[in-house]
Amino acid sequence: MRPLRLDMAGFAAFREETTIDFTDADFFALVGPTGSGKSTVLDAICFALYGTVPRWASSRGIANALAPSATEARVRLVFESAGDRYVATRVVRRDGRGNVKTGNAGLQLMPPGFDVTKLDTGMSPEDLGEVLAGTPAEMEQAVLDAVGLPYEQFTSCVVLPQGQFADFLHAKPATRQQILVNLLGLGVYEEVQKKATARAAEAEARLGVIDQELNRLSDADDASLAAAEAEMAAMHRLAAAVDAAVPDLERTLAAVTAAEAELAALDAELAELDRLRPPAGVGEIARAVADARAAAADAGAAVTQAEEREEKLRGELAAAGDPAALSLLLGAHTDADRLTAEAATGRDALRRADAAHATAQAALTAARDARATADAELEAARRAYQEAQAADRAAALRAHLTAGAPCPVCTQPVTAVPPLPAGSAVPAAEAAGHAARAAAEAAARLVDERDRVARDAERTRDRARNRTEQLDEQLRELTARLADSPGPAALRRELDAHRALRDELETAGTAVRAAREATRRARAAVESTEERLRTAWRTFDSARDGVARLGPPAVDRDDLTAAWAALADWATGAADRRRADRTARAAAVAESRAASGTARARIADLFTAVGLTPDDDPVRAATIAVERAGSAHRRLVERRAEADRLHEQRGEHERAARVARALAGHLRANNFERWLLAEALDLLVDGASTILRELSGGQYELVHDKGEFFVVDHHDAGLRRGVRTLSGGETFQASLALALALSEQLAGMSTAAASLESIVLDEGFGTLDAATLDVVAATLENLAARGDRMVGVVTHVPALAERVPVRFQVHKDARTARVERTGL
Repeated sequence: MRPLRLDMAGFAAFREETTIDFTDADFFALVGPTGSGKSTVLDAICFALYGTVPRWASSRGIANALAPSATEARVRLVFESAGDRYVATRVVRRDGRGNVKTGNAGLQLMPPGFDVTKLDTGMSPEDLGEVLAGTPAEMEQAVLDAVGLPYEQFTSCVVLPQGQFADFLHAKPATRQQILVNLLGLGVYEEVQKKATARAAEAEARLGVIDQELNRLSDADDASLAAAEAEMAAMHRLAAAVDAAVPDLERTLAAVTAAEAELAALDAELAELDRLRPPAGVGEIARAVADARAAAADAGAAVTQAEEREEKLRGELAAAGDPAALSLLLGAHTDADRLTAEAATGRDALRRADAAHATAQAALTAARDARATADAELEAARRAYQEAQAADRAAALRAHLTAGAPCPVCTQPVTAVPPLPAGSAVPAAEAAGHAARAAAEAAARLVDERDRVARDAERTRDRARNRTEQLDEQLRELTARLADSPGPAALRRELDAHRALRDELETAGTAVRAAREATRRARAAVESTEERLRTAWRTFDSARDGVARLGPPAVDRDDLTAAWAALADWATGAADRRRADRTARAAAVAESRAASGTARARIADLFTAVGLTPDDDPVRAATIAVERAGSAHRRLVERRAEADRLHEQRGEHERAARVARALAGHLRANNFERWLLAEALDLLVDGASTILRELSGGQYELVHDKGEFFVVDHHDAGLRRGVRTLSGGETFQASLALALALSEQLAGMSTAAASLESIVLDEGFGTLDAATLDVVAATLENLAARGDRMVGVVTHVPALAERVPVRFQVHKDARTARVERTGL
């Protein structure tokens, strides 16, 4: 796995959007002061791939991904693995209740040759390639397939974070062995052994199935084939013999058929003749027809009489005059009486309305006079009030007069000042004015009321006058119309006579309808009886037609009873003659059946001779026997061919089972995977020892025994020490040597997708002395110079950082961390 580009936003210390381009950074360093966010870059790589980070506290989990006060963190990593480019994306969000969850996660396989700089153009996720995973659950397997390492092994071999640098050195042998299995792809041999075992089992299972099939086909031998051929020849001989005997059988059967047909025809004629008997009630049908026709004639005469009576009454009613005109004239007399009474009432109402109008006019005149008086009194009260006010103003001026001084109003000298009045006349005049105004307003209201009453009386008088005039006019018109009337009594007598004639006409009409209904029923009865007669004749004709071929006598078509009697007598005689012939015909049938039985027995003997049951159709039975024998022979030939084919297949599956079992046995018996692991561990330890000798100035080298690592101290007489007894600096040197060996020695040995295409170290270079640090730097330079993998370090040691060609300087302020590329 080789990172190409890392995009972060809202992730840990990187609150703002940050992009790190590793495309041409084969050897780089992440530099910056402690706490600036250097290790956070490695955290983002691990998080994008696996959704977690080694140094996160388990109590908070992915909540550590969010920058302070941020609600969303986004990380996108573009990387190469085994020649393919992938993009991994994860998004973490905080909801309204403060819960932090992964909102989105995905892995996509990018198209070949995809330019990562296009990501800066705002491409949508759909443009990035084939989706391999779209949920956090799908990411685990998809990343494992792409990178080839699970999370624990990735952080032990590729990205080595702080605090876990020595994990591979201190790992248990079983854990270290599993890491090497994944790195070298040795699981493929286990898969080969499993598939070989499965193929052997499958081939053996097919052998069992073939053996079962061969057991089923065990009867397909030479003897069975010869017997089938003999059976087929016998059936062909049977068919030829049957073909020769069938014509004689068919001739006898034809004779039987003819004799039986003649006897059946004679019996059919006897049955038909015996059935020719007159049906019951034939004589009653003719009498019923005559009675129905007489009743129909009587009903027709009754209809004629009723219709004549109805027509006579219609004439009398037409001569009696128009009842509507008589009713209108009688109604006019009634209207005249009513109008006379209403006219008298109207004249009385008119007289009363005239009197009321005169009274209302007199009251209106009196009210108008009272109003004039009140208006005069109101005007006098106004003048009195004005005079009282003038007197008060004059009295008020007296207080300012001085005898001998000029008057301020007339400028004449005042000879003497008059005494002041005892009181003011204004209140009394004002009260009198209010009373006069109230009286004037009351008089005005009374005038309005009397005027309204007078107008109402006038309208009432006008309406009464108009109504009286209308009634007088209508009465004059009615009187003129009734000048020639015979009077109400005569008109009522004429109407009564007219109603009596109309009632008689209705009765006559009812009688006509009843007579017509009786005629309809009589005619229906005639039709019914005549239909019965026609049906009886059809029955007779049908019976006679049934025996017409036998020559029945002619009949009288006018008498049904006589016709039936003649036909029945003829049928009795004809039946007696046929019964005399039946004995001879029955004997002929018996003789022909005996001959047919003899021919059938000869054919049955042919079938019995070959072990078959005779059949009613010997030709068909013989043909079927031939077809069955031929089919059995063909099936036996096919089964023989199938057995030969199965024997050939059995040999192939037997050989395949032997080969697969041998391969599985070799892989299992030789412990092939364990041998490969031992060889890989030897190479790994040899490479790490070389690097460790350089790092330690020849003091230490690394060895292993039964999967455990030891350090040999050449400055202490070659003392072998367990790696857990090393000091911090010694542990760092040994771990670095092992990590570099993993990257350098095993990358070319892997057969799987997992390949150590990069290594990033995040561990205490500051604990090394100058000489050791120079060896470490030289080792890293040599490793990067090979060009087959990326090498990265996280350090704040200037002496080491200056020797790295590409540096990513990490800065941090109060808001966010930033990354700036320096160097080449």
